[in-house]
Amino acid sequence: MKIIKEILGRLFALWALLTFLITFLIIFIPSMLCWLIPEPAGQDIFIRIARLWMNVWLTLAGCPIRIKGKENFLKGKTYIVTCNHNSLMDVPLSCPYIPGPNKTIAKTSFAKIPLFGFFYMKGSVLVDRKNEASRRKSFEKMKEVLEKGMHMSIYPEGTRNRTGEPLKKFHDGAFRLAAETGHDIIPAVIFNTSKVLPIGKAFYFWPHKLEMHFLPAVQVAKNGDYAIIKEKVFQLMKDHYAAHRSV
Repeated sequence: MKIIKEILGRLFALWALLTFLITFLIIFIPSMLCWLIPEPAGQDIFIRIARLWMNVWLTLAGCPIRIKGKENFLKGKTYIVTCNHNSLMDVPLSCPYIPGPNKTIAKTSFAKIPLFGFFYMKGSVLVDRKNEASRRKSFEKMKEVLEKGMHMSIYPEGTRNRTGEPLKKFHDGAFRLAAETGHDIIPAVIFNTSKVLPIGKAFYFWPHKLEMHFLPAVQVAKNGDYAIIKEKVFQLMKDHYAAHRSV
């Protein structure tokens, strides 16, 4: 039975990759035209295209998605959205399903992929984590994103969670950004992506339902103590994940 599942996982991976590439090529030109439209309007259209793409691809890949808590995004407000990170599958979920124009903080390495790199850059604030100057520059760019009325999506764990705990220890960046700008935080908890793309398995994909829950906003006072904010958001996300991990 285990061998059969391994074989099926590779076949599903091939199907997922083919459908990903084909659907990406269909939306590539329309999404690239968004570079010509000033932000945040251009980014809003870009996110709508990305959401349509993901709706189609996730259906084809056998990964129906359920989004809960969109009502926590109040009209006219801009938020910092903190997402947990268990799998590479988190990446195509975070930005498309956040209501409204938004960008995510992302590694520079994926920007080097032909064609996809242009799409990736449009949806991201790029950072080289090994470069201090790049980290400082990305922090200022994230402030600019918020100033333009776009949400900023951040994975506070930094990298994928390879521990047995619901969450890894959070880095400070998202919470420093919140404290310096006074923008409230909406915690987001993503479920089951590690079942679809498990860490440590090469070319393996297993269809499974996915969920993304947006929790009520955590209010942030400008120039407040970011360490206290970090601890509060960590506990909220950890508790929610533990209570709903069987979804």
